[in-house]
Amino acid sequence: MSKIKVFLDSSAVIAGIISSSGAARVLLVMSENGQIETFISEQVIAESERTIARKVPHALPDLRQTLKDASLKVVRNPTQEEIKKNLYLIADPDDVPILLAAMKAHVDYLATHNRKHFLDDPKVAEKAGIRIGTPGDVLAWIRENLNSE
Repeated sequence: MSKIKVFLDSSAVIAGIISSSGAARVLLVMSENGQIETFISEQVIAESERTIARKVPHALPDLRQTLKDASLKVVRNPTQEEIKKNLYLIADPDDVPILLAAMKAHVDYLATHNRKHFLDDPKVAEKAGIRIGTPGDVLAWIRENLNSE
């Protein structure tokens, strides 16, 4: 059986760093334990570092340690040309590289807290061919998947 593959956007990574008990943290721990395969992109790392440095600078070492411990696989950012070709995928052009990175990694799920652009538009998941949900949704889907085996 192949491992379940999850892509975390920066909102999910940040939530996993800041909260010691939320679903995003559980996903990071599952990745650390080798229960799931977790992907992020270069852009997710940069956005996460920028946001943590601005909002909770004392958590920056936690972020860096977690990125190492959780064995997150880093997907290269898509090229400008790839982004331009795929602007139809999602309303906000800034989110296209995130979606493309998740698609490139062939993940089963994308975990995000971005309601406006990802979660409230079911067509995004449909076009990308990826189930998109909050970290809580993704955790529930993983558990369903594991229980049905």
